[in-house]
Amino acid sequence: MCIDSLRLFSRRQLLKTASCGFGYLALAGLCAEASPDDTEHPLAPKPPHFAPRAKRVIFAFMQGGPSHVDTFDYKPALERDDGKQAEGKGKGGRKLLKSPFKFSPHGQSGLHLPELFPNLAKHADDLCLLNSLHTDLPNHPQATVQMHTGNFRFLRPSMGAWTLYGLGTENQELPGFITINPQGGGTQTYGSAFLPATFQGTKIGAEGAGQRVANLANPRVTAELQRKQLDFLQTLNRQRLERDQVNPELEGVIESYELAFRMEGALPQVMDLSDESQQTLSEYGAGEKGTSGFAHQCLLARRFAEAGVRFIEIAMGGWDQHKELRTKLTSNCRAIDKPIAALLADLKQRGLLKDTLVVWGGEFGRTPGAQGKDGRDHNAAGFSMWMAGAGVKGGFRYGATDEHGVAAVKDPMHINDLHATILYLLGLDHERLTYRYSGRDFRLTDVAGNVAKGVLA
Repeated sequence: MCIDSLRLFSRRQLLKTASCGFGYLALAGLCAEASPDDTEHPLAPKPPHFAPRAKRVIFAFMQGGPSHVDTFDYKPALERDDGKQAEGKGKGGRKLLKSPFKFSPHGQSGLHLPELFPNLAKHADDLCLLNSLHTDLPNHPQATVQMHTGNFRFLRPSMGAWTLYGLGTENQELPGFITINPQGGGTQTYGSAFLPATFQGTKIGAEGAGQRVANLANPRVTAELQRKQLDFLQTLNRQRLERDQVNPELEGVIESYELAFRMEGALPQVMDLSDESQQTLSEYGAGEKGTSGFAHQCLLARRFAEAGVRFIEIAMGGWDQHKELRTKLTSNCRAIDKPIAALLADLKQRGLLKDTLVVWGGEFGRTPGAQGKDGRDHNAAGFSMWMAGAGVKGGFRYGATDEHGVAAVKDPMHINDLHATILYLLGLDHERLTYRYSGRDFRLTDVAGNVAKGVLA
């Protein structure tokens, strides 16, 4: 990789900037102050603060607010009190609505899971259920941004960008942070904000087999000729950089052009599923009606994890069941059940689950009280997510909401706590992972966050 020009400047000077769309190589200049921890090559692997349990993260984001009381927060009291008037703060005066789905114990751990997840239930002993999440606002845009950045009020770097900034990436021919089919929150969910744009995510298309990075291939010239053109252009860029002495935008162009050229060869190979066996495709549900879209995402996530990508996000929208709960939630869960289960099995079979942290969840939960006859409203006071792999307890339930699932009451876990815990599993101290900007040290967890030590194996 060509980084001669980067050595012209000290470690404290501004780092390179580049847009998240490496294919069309647009430029995004940033006015940021470099952190003392920045290295000459910002994407090079960096040592963690302490021994990590996870080397990488796969975050499955379910935008819309999955109903926790119908998925991973078993509430027998809700069935017992079905139809009764909900009482107390946050219950809204609505009548309680029992889950229309049957729960039963699974695995040696006996975790109660709903009939919605027959395939995922086979991995009950790998799941660490987080039943005490809470966030600040029950509005989709703000909660989605907070889930990804830790703050809904201001523009902040995303969790993936912070991870890449703290650890770098293991494969210099691929982006270190990839987001597939991003949902809600716009570019903030994978942006780098005031961090150098080198650390922001690379977006990959929509769902299904047509997923791609826009304008990645050059249809006009061969790779050899393109390399010659790039060498000539980079010579001009370096000459200008020597004359300017400090030009962060130009530094960013130099870095992004080189990564983009390498990606043209490496990324299509990783995204080409033609070498996957028919058995593997079938296990994921690729090609099947209702599951194929998310199956492709899960397969790509495994391939990216295998190739050394540090942070991978996959996503599915449409979890906003204000009505037709039974029908729509059944459809949602069917779409992800087989692919997610296959992903966990595949990671485990390849020896990757032991150092890959898989995280599943949405931006908030739903009310136990009915909205209309067959729906649930937004609920930010208590909801569920789950983790699997890399150093978390399997077959375990952490925290709890009250008996009906309204609010977190035992070991409450704010989004800042979730982020602190994920960083901890990656070997990063959330209080030390800071970036100085505009005269202040910023971090993913702002001025809060506690590691949930109870989830650690």
